Amino acid sequence: MTVAKYLVLLAAVAATSACSSEPAAPPASSESPAPAAPPATTSPAGAPRVFFIEPQDGATVKSPVHLMFGIENFEIAPVPSGTVESVRPNIGHHHVGVDTDCLPPGTEIPRASPWVHFGKGDNMIDMQLPPGPHKLALEIGDDKHTTIAGLCAVINITVAP
Repeated sequence: MTVAKYLVLLAAVAATSACSSEPAAPPASSESPAPAAPPATTSPAGAPRVFFIEPQDGATVKSPVHLMFGIENFEIAPVPSGTVESVRPNIGHHHVGVDTDCLPPGTEIPRASPWVHFGKGDNMIDMQLPPGPHKLALEIGDDKHTTIAGLCAVINITVAP
């Protein structure tokens, strides 16, 4: 084989391997891999969702416990003053139940223990809780304090002594 043919063949092999559709393996690294993305929510895109910003599910905290709530695709507003005759669509306010589960949709949230109402539209509180495990239910109620389907979240925390 002549030198010219050898160089043409070598160039063709180099070009073919450079255009391979196989991705190159990433270089080995001693750094730990990036954390996995948080799991996707099961709610359809654009569906209303309520959640605890603080504390996170499974957290160990000290009392008073700082609770902060979040909402997506739904409006939080103070309950109108006076007698409420009708509810405003897609508007509500937070309620927190301590050591309880979510109430069924369409249930009036009791204005007594274990529920705390946030009728002024606020989204946080520092709450005194005794040491030990606690279940916290965050539920949205409309202007008449009636639960709304799909707008409840439950977390479990432990209050340290």
